[in-house]
Amino acid sequence: MTTYAISDSATMLRRNLLHLRRYPSLTVMILGMPIVFLLLFVYVFGGTLGSGLHGAGLPGVGLHGAITGRTAYVNYVAPAIILLTAAAVAQGTAISVASDMTEGIIARFRTMAIAPSSVLTGHVLGSLIQAGLGMAVVTGVAVGVGFRPTATPLEWLAAAGLLVLVSLAFTWLTVGLGLAARSVETASNSPMFLILLPFLGSGFVPTASMPAALRWFAEYQPFTPITETLRGLLMGTGIGHQAWLALAWCAAITIASYLWAKTLYRRGPNRP
Repeated sequence: MTTYAISDSATMLRRNLLHLRRYPSLTVMILGMPIVFLLLFVYVFGGTLGSGLHGAGLPGVGLHGAITGRTAYVNYVAPAIILLTAAAVAQGTAISVASDMTEGIIARFRTMAIAPSSVLTGHVLGSLIQAGLGMAVVTGVAVGVGFRPTATPLEWLAAAGLLVLVSLAFTWLTVGLGLAARSVETASNSPMFLILLPFLGSGFVPTASMPAALRWFAEYQPFTPITETLRGLLMGTGIGHQAWLALAWCAAITIASYLWAKTLYRRGPNRP
């Protein structure tokens, strides 16, 4: 049974990868958004925002001869943009799952001798591969515009592991959103909060600069500890207890979303 499940999951993964190759416009759109945000915040807002980062904890910021302005800001914002890429890819997963659930292909799969779990597993694995490639591209663009991480090889490995966990959590969450959606249009809109939350955390400006109520929300929502952990690994800033919070959020979102998606999938295909 396990052998069949692995084989069927590999087949579904191949199906999803073929979809990505046949419809490159979706991939371009997904990668285009974080790249546009990166260029916008670095070249339009970076000079001003970077001058206010004296309390952000970046090495060299606020010291004599320190980096300031745009140069400082690209190092601060790049980790948030990398996480934003994972969220954008997950949004595409919700669309893909909703398309399968509303167009009848799932009903056909149910009549075939395949492992039921393989359909969702194929979506998740395909999304993880797409997220990994997307984050690598965005990281390359960030380096091209001045991002200079100070991570050691071990810290890079830890950062990659964190990004895999984050992508897995976001993917299972958006799989659930795609299964719950009654249409592809609904599925394209329901994960939008994943794009908004980085802006309401420490991704683009330090939480200390926010009003009290917004600061409380920013410090306790999942993107802030995840961003601070990734920034600490890549840029050598302090992490403290943020790493444990980041791992706890990833585990909680993954487990809850997996159970939710599994329950929804058992109910059968959606009809608009």
